[in-house]
Amino acid sequence: MQKVKFAKSNEEVSRLGFGCWGIGKSMWIGAEDTESKQSLHLALEQGVNFFDTALVYGDGHSERLVGEVEKESGQKMFVATKLPSKLMEWPAKDASSIEDSFPAEHIIKMTEQSLRNLNRDYIDLQQFHVWNDKWAARDEWKEAVLKLKESGKVRYFGISINDHQPSNGIEAGKTGLIDCYQVIFNIFDQSPLDELIPFCGENKISILARVPLDEGGLTGAITPETTFPEKDWRNYYFRGDRKKEVFEKANKVFEDVKSECDTLAEAALRFTVSFDEVTSVIPGMRSRKNLMSNVSSVDKGKLSAETIEKLRQHRWTRNYYK
Repeated sequence: MQKVKFAKSNEEVSRLGFGCWGIGKSMWIGAEDTESKQSLHLALEQGVNFFDTALVYGDGHSERLVGEVEKESGQKMFVATKLPSKLMEWPAKDASSIEDSFPAEHIIKMTEQSLRNLNRDYIDLQQFHVWNDKWAARDEWKEAVLKLKESGKVRYFGISINDHQPSNGIEAGKTGLIDCYQVIFNIFDQSPLDELIPFCGENKISILARVPLDEGGLTGAITPETTFPEKDWRNYYFRGDRKKEVFEKANKVFEDVKSECDTLAEAALRFTVSFDEVTSVIPGMRSRKNLMSNVSSVDKGKLSAETIEKLRQHRWTRNYYK
């Protein structure tokens, strides 16, 4: 597994990261702890060292599983987690203030809770789980970030950017306190290429590409007949005619990549790592089968410049989270 430098550090992280939302079980139906832990162990064996979780994934359940596997394996993980807004809102509303969303004491309290869940003395990367750049100039969050870094409880700090708002975080990045952005970046949503990716390249800020498979839409597995368990949140994401819409667009994408890739999912993952500014791509990998498929895909490396150019025409402006 290829590794690259994280932000301005000499720390190396794997190009494929393990997205740990699904193993939290709270919104994904079918996850089982035994298989989740087996997948985490297998990821380590395959050279994956980057694991992205959050305090709200199963109310700490995902963090606890990651911490257990790190202790069981005896291997050092690069662990990223996220602290929720005190208002528990996604995305952060324009009317929400920094005092209500991320007061300094909340930032520190939530970080200490994650440390307990992970059974660790420090977090490699702590991230704001939502953000609004109108807060960028305020001192409250800056003081909390500096305090956590200086105490050794957090090594790096980042922002998990609101869905489909890739520029909402750049002002915070100009303070020099942001080491990493996590952002939706995939064949359909290429908007980070406009401003965020150039900004990060100039300032040596890492990018984590989340939702690289469009919640399943870029795997080729979603058809008009696909059904999900009753309480699975994808029933909302793919409601109405969306499955048919995605299916038709995904088929067109595959026509442009099939000469270079065996599967649509492979193309989707390789698309994200074709950009040097992207440190890691972090799909969910609850099963060992999906893990091994993702490892194989990312290990094949970048897509050709010709294929990347073809994929530009598949940029699709929409927001299925609404």
